Amino acid sequence: MISKLLESLYTKVFINIVVESLQTVVYVEVCSNKRVEQSVHKSFETIAMNSKMHEFISAYCKVSPFFYISVLDKSSLQGAVPTCIANEMARYCDINSSEYKCYSKEWAFYTSEYDLEATKHDYRSIGIDFVFSPFALLANFFKDKIDNTLSIFVLLESNSLSFTIFENSKLLYAEHLSMKINKDSEDVLIDTHLYAEDEIVDGIDLEEITIEDDSSGFDDFTNIEDLDDGSSIDEFSDNVETQELNRVDESTSDSGFNEDYQRYTLIQRALSTFYKDPKYKSQFIETIYIADGVGASGDLKNYLEEEIFLSVFVRKIDLGGALCDMAKAEI
Repeated sequence: MISKLLESLYTKVFINIVVESLQTVVYVEVCSNKRVEQSVHKSFETIAMNSKMHEFISAYCKVSPFFYISVLDKSSLQGAVPTCIANEMARYCDINSSEYKCYSKEWAFYTSEYDLEATKHDYRSIGIDFVFSPFALLANFFKDKIDNTLSIFVLLESNSLSFTIFENSKLLYAEHLSMKINKDSEDVLIDTHLYAEDEIVDGIDLEEITIEDDSSGFDDFTNIEDLDDGSSIDEFSDNVETQELNRVDESTSDSGFNEDYQRYTLIQRALSTFYKDPKYKSQFIETIYIADGVGASGDLKNYLEEEIFLSVFVRKIDLGGALCDMAKAEI
């Protein structure tokens, strides 16, 4: 009780790391009395910890003894399954080499034990408190839609997408799909200079995600406590979705065109698997909701509407801000 009281008097610092295809974005929030005093986005031209990133993060770690570092899981061997019973999970994935968490006792998300340890090793110089699943993030972000519809829900990241199908909160199908990204230079993969662009001071208010066995809330892949049921989730408006989508810049580079077409083909193949694989009780899907963390062009929407005849709704998501809200929920 005393420790909690003392902790409430201190400033808290939330450091959130999102690894993209060619860079790493670090989002920091400094909070005092549950209010955001400062927020900063910083991008680094590296996908591994380097000296500039370490210096930036360490500076914020010194602001308060209560700092928390979160990472979005980037394993290519992660996924989600429509059951929370261990002996049934084997139908969908190799749980012997995976660590998994149950979501509301209905379904589970998992990740590679090896990749999880590798992530901890990669950030050993600063330490990490939470590794969060993009499937948990997606389920929380679209909670109001997932609870009431039969639809596809997709989270777009720069080098992957998380594909799910839910019917009235029940997971029917899920798959993590990696993209083939053309890297212009290998220099971004090693220790390099700070990406000088993109220092944005801003306020973020997204949703928390964590999942835990025997809980209506969500957890990351570390040892954490129970959460609430996520009732503070922002109302998701179809009108907002449509307005945001209409504002997407229709002009796109060749690389953007190719990436959107690749995303379309991955979604198409995943949907085809759902329809054809006897493991799944397939149903005809008419709607797709997309959490766009990359700024996809309107081409993706056009492909999905014209080729698969889906009704498409897109909402922007700040992945660093979403991670931050997950960590806040944990604390």
